[in-house]
Amino acid sequence: MATDTSRQDAKRRALDLLDDAGIVLTDAEREDLEIVDFGFDDLSEVGTQIHTYVNTDRYCAKELVQLPGQTCPEHRHPPFDGTPGKQETFRCRAGEVSLFVESDGVGEVTGDPTRTPPNREEHYTAAKEIVLEPGDQYTIPPDTNHWFQGGDEGAVISEFSSRSVDEKDVFTDPKVDRLSNIDY
Repeated sequence: MATDTSRQDAKRRALDLLDDAGIVLTDAEREDLEIVDFGFDDLSEVGTQIHTYVNTDRYCAKELVQLPGQTCPEHRHPPFDGTPGKQETFRCRAGEVSLFVESDGVGEVTGDPTRTPPNREEHYTAAKEIVLEPGDQYTIPPDTNHWFQGGDEGAVISEFSSRSVDEKDVFTDPKVDRLSNIDY
């Protein structure tokens, strides 16, 4: 798990990016920003900062913050309990984010992507890059491998989805531990 100092630094930087994007959070929401290092203890390379507005049986809304070059590891949202799995729409609010999704047979694999995965590249198989800038959005179908990385200035992404059940997510890298360091 990341040190308290690195977690506080990531939180401060994420809150600055949210402020710069004009995303207003209450004091309690700012305090409760989730800092996720996925068990790798290196928030500068692998992590995501998350504020969840709502997560019910029907829908979910979040703000995701990627620091410059920070990567959310490849994962998918599989079917469970009679659902097709989580479908999510990412809308970039500030900065730039490179979203990589597995090819659907229609889309080409990006030959010269703008971003590369962190170490352990064998755990990043989704190779169709979609670069999102402010105002751009993309919907990720359920059960689709995807990963994303903040651009040079970082990124603020609004996520709108069906219900989010983190413990059901399947990460390509078996060493990822999404729930190891929940920091509410």
